[in-house]
Amino acid sequence: MRHFRAGLAVSALLVLATVPVLTPLGPGSVAHAAESKAYAAFAAGKYLTALDLAQKEAEEGSKEAYTLIGEIHAEGLGVPQDFAKAANAYAKGADLGDTNAQLSLGLLTAKGLGIRKDARMAANLFEQAANAGNPAAQYNLALMYLQGRGRDANEAKAAEWMTKAAESGNTQAQYDLGAFYQFGRGVPLDEKKAAEWTGKAAEAGLSAAQVEYATMLFKGRGVEKDEEKGAKLFYLAAENGNPVAQNRVARLHANGVVFELDLVQAAKWHLLAREAGVSDFSLDMLLAKLTPEQRVAAERLVDAYEGGRITEDEEAAAVPSLSDGQPAASQAAPALDSGQPPSLKPPADQATSSQSRAAPGGTNGTTQPKTQP
Repeated sequence: MRHFRAGLAVSALLVLATVPVLTPLGPGSVAHAAESKAYAAFAAGKYLTALDLAQKEAEEGSKEAYTLIGEIHAEGLGVPQDFAKAANAYAKGADLGDTNAQLSLGLLTAKGLGIRKDARMAANLFEQAANAGNPAAQYNLALMYLQGRGRDANEAKAAEWMTKAAESGNTQAQYDLGAFYQFGRGVPLDEKKAAEWTGKAAEAGLSAAQVEYATMLFKGRGVEKDEEKGAKLFYLAAENGNPVAQNRVARLHANGVVFELDLVQAAKWHLLAREAGVSDFSLDMLLAKLTPEQRVAAERLVDAYEGGRITEDEEAAAVPSLSDGQPAASQAAPALDSGQPPSLKPPADQATSSQSRAAPGGTNGTTQPKTQP
């Protein structure tokens, strides 16, 4: 079961401030980028050329060019990383109304990178961009309201902005909004809506959401029970390197639940999960009982594991064969939950963050809200 975690909105914002990915473009910026030689050079990895062209385009009044200049300096692409130069460029783009510049400057301001740290100013910048429809800014503004940074803590406002970001397709916001409904924070408690929004994020490929939604499917919590679909989501998340999902796949193989009983596969996934810090005593016992040949086979599978997302063409073949759904006679069915880092649910009068279940905002290595469309 996931937990609504407190005190982590700050870390979400700080992770965002150093994401080495160009801020996504809004509709107006997309049209500009299609015609911009600077953006074309950037896309081709020619960063110094892109910088030179962007400076010329900026002199001609392009607000998007200032944003590109800021990104190059912020990430140190072809030049030494310089947050002061990045903040200066973002500020010029923000003054001209570019929402991506407003977002990026807000992220730097939230952390104090290249500019004086100022939570209220960061929130103001997020709100400017959010009001103009920038989903990532809407998401970060929700975090500010949730934690009470730069805004008075207000769960209802946090839920309002999180909803706007989620409805705009921000995957991280969809996942976090599911937590709002699961715990009744800023919105009425609603398991069906919790499952609906978590499912959207899972379908979009967010690993933590796949684990959470798979758990909901196994338990029939807020959604019709469907163990086969849940097992498939666990497997997809496991293939993408989620250690909790790897542990759950190991349990399923070890007990012959949904997947066929396969101790070598169980050992493989357990070893991978254990290396990533997810321990499981019952699976350790299973490992100790393997024959030397089984242990070698499992270790070879671990060595061959690459952890990348399987392609759509490979998906059907990659998912293990299904069993009849009955545990092996000598095994107990595994206790499945979302396995997210435990923490206490904060009392209602305390500021919280969107770090429900696992840690949104990138600590799972699965997503960064800044890069969401």
